[in-house]
Order: sequence, then C-alpha cells, then structure tokens
Amino acid sequence: MKVHHLNCGTMCPACERLVQGHGSWRKRGKLVCHCLLIETPECLVLVDTGLGTKDIQETDYRLGRIYPFLFKPQLQLEETAIEQIRALGYDPRDVRHILPTHVDLDHVGGLSDFPEADVHIFKPELQQIQQPTPKDHRRFRMVQFDHDPKWQVHEHEGENWFGFSVIRAIPSLSADILMVPLIGHTMGHVGIAVKQGDKWLLHCGDAYYHHSQISQTPSAPAFLNFFDRNIAALPDHRVRNQARLQELALNHGDEVKIFCAHDPVELQRYTDLNTTPTPVLNDSSV
Repeated sequence: MKVHHLNCGTMCPACERLVQGHGSWRKRGKLVCHCLLIETPECLVLVDTGLGTKDIQETDYRLGRIYPFLFKPQLQLEETAIEQIRALGYDPRDVRHILPTHVDLDHVGGLSDFPEADVHIFKPELQQIQQPTPKDHRRFRMVQFDHDPKWQVHEHEGENWFGFSVIRAIPSLSADILMVPLIGHTMGHVGIAVKQGDKWLLHCGDAYYHHSQISQTPSAPAFLNFFDRNIAALPDHRVRNQARLQELALNHGDEVKIFCAHDPVELQRYTDLNTTPTPVLNDSSV
C-alpha cells in the first residue's frame, strides 16, 4: 500500500518569525495543507482534502473574508487534491472514501470535487456543524457542503491503539485505517492512523500546529500558539491530547510517525518527488 503526501493548499500569513519561529519579521511565513492519498487494493482514500477547485473559483463566497485575510491562501489550482490525483495518473472517481480530520474550511474545501465519495466523520463533529455557535460560523463554511456530502457517521467503538481508543473506519477495505479521536480543536476532531508495512502513520490534523509542540520541551511560534489557544472548542481537551501525542512521539516514535496538517517542515520529511503510482481500476463495487 502506497501513501502519497500532498500539499493541497499553501498559505502565507504575515511574519515568518511569528509563524515559523525563526526568520524575517517582514517576510511572510508558510503553512501547508498536508493531505494523504492512500492507494489500497480496492480504491483510493483521501485524508483531508485541503482547498478545492470551487474555493479558488469562488473565493469570497466559499471562504469568506477572515480566513483569506489572516492566512493568505495562494489559491493555486494545481495544488487541489483533484488536480494532483490527475497528475499522478489516477481517475478522481476512484476516490471512494474521504476521512477529514475535522471540517474547518481549509480541510474540507475539496469535498465537492469528489461528490460520490463516502465522507467519514466522528459524530460530535457532525453535531457541531449542525448546531454551530456564532464562533463556529467563522470556521465552518456551510456552502462547502452544498453538494450534500455522503456522510458516514462514526461513534466510539473502543478498540485500543497505543493507549488511544479508536474506530476502525472502513472495515470493507483490506487496509488498516483508524479514526483516533483527538477532540479539542473541534468537538469531533480526529487523527487518522494508517498502517504502512510494520509501522503506522498518524495524521493529527490540527491537534497541534508545529513539530516543536510534541518535542521533549514543547513550544510553538507565537502566531500558531495564539491561534491554537483561541480557536479551540474544548481547550482542556486540546492541552490533554497534545500531551498524549507528545508522549506517543517520545515513547513510540520508532513505531508511529506523527505529523500535523499545516507544518511545512513535517511535510517535507515525507514528500516523495519520485512517485511512480500504479493506477487503481475504476471498480464501482467498493
């Protein structure tokens, strides 16, 4: 099983020093939308979608004003998941399953590019977008769901994985793909664990923002630390789950490779510039 690490949305917020923790006060920083494209024997699976084609074509309508002002997305069509999938030689219709870590606008903008895919979501996350607070309206863009996503709602099952209670999201697939509840950033935020050989990858979404947050001496660049603290739906759970991820990284780093959604340093570790995929057949049985 091959896993492709994709950047589906470069963002350049003001002040490299405050975003990266080093560099210029005048130069813009850089963040990414780190998504996964998983080749399974049955179909293709996406973890997060980043920004989609409609976000680029109808930016104000789809993304509003606050997010583009704060994060300065570059809005490049070639960075969308659907265009990168085509560039790899695949048919986008072979994406049968999408697992968003959560439904903030920069993680699900591409859902509408794959309208036939099942979208797997943790129940508290769906409840949060169905009953949003005024604060939620700034982070969730309901227009991104106008195509009526094929939600597949999951509740806790309790299977143990490195001390985390997890959900086996797509039992019909031969691949090991788990939803790992990491609530805090949103009410139903999850990580996605993917078995690759004898090791695991854990996409942590926005459970943290910068690799230094799960290091032996946790810290974070000022802008990311401020944003992380102020946007959290459940602040105590956010802190607790970051500590659990730090413990996992320190104690099981040889078994589980951990990364978040927006850290360009982490993405660079996994980017494979010599990908030679074998396209999956368009079999509608999955």
